[in-house]
Amino acid sequence: MSDRDPQPVERQLPTEEARDLLSLVREIAQREIAPKAAEEEDAGRFPREIFTLLSESGLLGLVYDAEYGGGDQPYEVYLQVLEELAMARLTVGLGVSVHTLASYALAAYGTKQQQVEHLPAILGGGLLGAYCLSEPASGSDAASLRTRAVRDGDHWVINGTKAWITHGGIADFYTVMARTGGEGSHGITAFLVPGDAEGLSGAVPEKKMGMKGSPTAQVHFDDVRVPDERRLGEEGQGFAIALSALDSGRLGIAACSIGLAQAALDEAVAYATGRRQFGHPIADFQGLRFMIADMATQIEAGRALYLAAARLRDAGRPFAKQAAMAKLHCTDTAMKVTTDAVQILGGYGYTADFPVERYMREAKVLQIVEGTNQIQRMVIARQVAGPESR
Repeated sequence: MSDRDPQPVERQLPTEEARDLLSLVREIAQREIAPKAAEEEDAGRFPREIFTLLSESGLLGLVYDAEYGGGDQPYEVYLQVLEELAMARLTVGLGVSVHTLASYALAAYGTKQQQVEHLPAILGGGLLGAYCLSEPASGSDAASLRTRAVRDGDHWVINGTKAWITHGGIADFYTVMARTGGEGSHGITAFLVPGDAEGLSGAVPEKKMGMKGSPTAQVHFDDVRVPDERRLGEEGQGFAIALSALDSGRLGIAACSIGLAQAALDEAVAYATGRRQFGHPIADFQGLRFMIADMATQIEAGRALYLAAARLRDAGRPFAKQAAMAKLHCTDTAMKVTTDAVQILGGYGYTADFPVERYMREAKVLQIVEGTNQIQRMVIARQVAGPESR
């Protein structure tokens, strides 16, 4: 429709190294990811070879220690990498975010011996991770999970089912939260479970509205034996580990949301400047110009919000409230911007000939994963107004 190339995102990066890193990511995204995105999403194909490439390029462990093969990058930089990847294909951006989330418990709470033994392969050895907290009857109320791990000598035996697991059935390792004690949040422990453990199996992936290339499946644990040296943190510390991981993971979702919204805006602007009606490009009409202005403003606001939260995290300051705000605002922005992009393209926007209909379907899940936006509002309200009196 238009020969107009999208304007590059104006990024604030702390170092020249970070600028070079973003250039590398952009090159990979444009050369290897974006050209196949529509076809592979339509076919429901997971691009495992892309994750191998990202691992070989040092992009699966950016925020972790270089000592173990990580990139020693601040979250401020890592999140902008996620945004670029999600702009090319959400399945890839979200997949990197989930892998980073799955690696967190080991990197932050593992013993030195555990980190030496497992982190290099996880951060740069081609492995892919999954994070197992939710269950069929335990979603927003995560502390009520029922998957149980029972001590048997120097092993633990895990039984139960996890649900809504990104990379479920194909991951090389799973960070699993299981009940080892009594009811409630204090009876939960974290484990690092290999993907080929006997008794572990993935169900048939869910049939989803969007992100069809990213497998989401239940994961079954039937007498899965895990040695105690794969327990992460102390017994009963698992729920605290899970919540700490999710604070950072929500920033990943926020960044992916802005990447998706930016892709939708770029497509809408390209269409509006090329499509002519009544003798003019439709981008000349005030109604559409105002829509585009609002879309661009919300994207910039979301980017600023997630970066502000990331800088708090990088400085070692509390950031849970800001992470919840970023997740809430950025995912709502992605839903609004992708919907408006479909409207700008009109009938063409409703067809698979243009990517905006896929973007709109993909945006919806971002308001749900890693804490629904209703849960984010609860988190924010508790920080601002204090806990509920009941």
